[in-house]
Amino acid sequence: MKNFYDDLDRYGESIALITQESERVSYHALAEAADELGGQFGGRCLIFCLPRNDLGSVVGYLGALRSKVVPILVSPDIHPDFLSKLIAAYSPKYIWLPKNNLFALDECVSIYTYGGYDLLKMPYSIDYPLHENLGQLLTTSGSTGSPKLVRQSYINVNNNAHSIAQYLKIDKSHRPITTLPMSYTYGLSIITSHLLCGCTIILNNHTLMEKSFWEMLKSHAATTFGGVPYMYEMLKKLRFSRMVLPSLRVLTQAGGKLSKDIAEEFASICNAKDISFVIMYGQTEATARMSFLPSEYSKSKSTSIGIPIPGGNFWLEDENGEVISEPNIVGELLYRGLNVCMGYSLGFSDLYKGDEMNNVLRTGDMATRDEDGFYYVVGRKARFLKLFGKRISLDEAEQLLRGAGFECVCSGRDDKMNIYLVGAEYPLEAIRIIVESTGIPSAGFQVISVDCLPRNEAGKILYERLEQDISSKS
Repeated sequence: MKNFYDDLDRYGESIALITQESERVSYHALAEAADELGGQFGGRCLIFCLPRNDLGSVVGYLGALRSKVVPILVSPDIHPDFLSKLIAAYSPKYIWLPKNNLFALDECVSIYTYGGYDLLKMPYSIDYPLHENLGQLLTTSGSTGSPKLVRQSYINVNNNAHSIAQYLKIDKSHRPITTLPMSYTYGLSIITSHLLCGCTIILNNHTLMEKSFWEMLKSHAATTFGGVPYMYEMLKKLRFSRMVLPSLRVLTQAGGKLSKDIAEEFASICNAKDISFVIMYGQTEATARMSFLPSEYSKSKSTSIGIPIPGGNFWLEDENGEVISEPNIVGELLYRGLNVCMGYSLGFSDLYKGDEMNNVLRTGDMATRDEDGFYYVVGRKARFLKLFGKRISLDEAEQLLRGAGFECVCSGRDDKMNIYLVGAEYPLEAIRIIVESTGIPSAGFQVISVDCLPRNEAGKILYERLEQDISSKS
């Protein structure tokens, strides 16, 4: 299986990218630009990439892969202090970043410029080995600056791109528009799986709430876009059901669990519009995707994460590590596939390590499997509390409250559950009735009013920040 990034030239003059400025870049030109950048590196090394959804970011990423330089993809919105800590932990030889986001570092020199990006040569050189199979590193924490990164191999990256292309039936006629950060595994997988198939990718940095996004989608006839749960909540507010978008053929969803109501609503909307609606499940440790729900089941099994991707395999284990063979029994979800990462790193001294996962990932999610072989995630293993002797799912409590119209999240310890509710006024009695229905007495929870729910750039709730904010005020 040839690496997709090494085989770009086979699509020749076909258009690979349409930029936000409507520049059209062929596959041949993209490969040439990537190789010219790759020629600046002078050998295998580590490079930080701060990518936006633009030409410079794609060239930087492909230039690294094609020249066997290892990129670390970091949010361009990361705080400079966090970036400094990451640089101290990993000592990269170069940084590739947007010109308007130049990182201030003594003796840091720009040695190459392309597409609005600068290649900065770092002022130090620490000699450390990189494992021969190490292809890229991604963060699981967005822009928080945690040094814990996921080590992905070349096989991981290529295998997952092929699997995604297979189950989504991607061909050259597909034309996705970007909606997610390239530094986020879901957003990156959309780019890699469509480059594999010779598609034209519309590079967009506008949000769904901006008129410019919809103008780009229509003017360039986008066929596909993906979103995380909060983006589907936005689409509902925007009355997506009333939009006339004749070119749109595929909507994908990942990055968290959709509520049953929204999942069923979009399944119906997409069915009426003849759009394929595909719910997916994945983690950075699996280089993006592990499962998908075929669109024909998007309504009848709306709460399911579906079936394993091509080449992948799921199973469930109980608390004793025994495989669960019967249906409808909760256990920890495990996955096996060639897309499972090599392991983690906390700094450059970990980058020599080989595969520590052996293609098996303990997802940390609790799930069930129905009689038809479809899987359902019921919560995180770490998001269960034991209150008054009863095992409580924080995710289930959240879903019940959200289903009643409350904008909230739940967290806590084994002595009390915290309900963080947006808004100063709320009917406490209604909340009490809902929570007590899960078996938690009033003494087992407290409601905390917050102005908003903190999210990372991928839209996921930052539970730790909520708890830190509350602790700092007490």
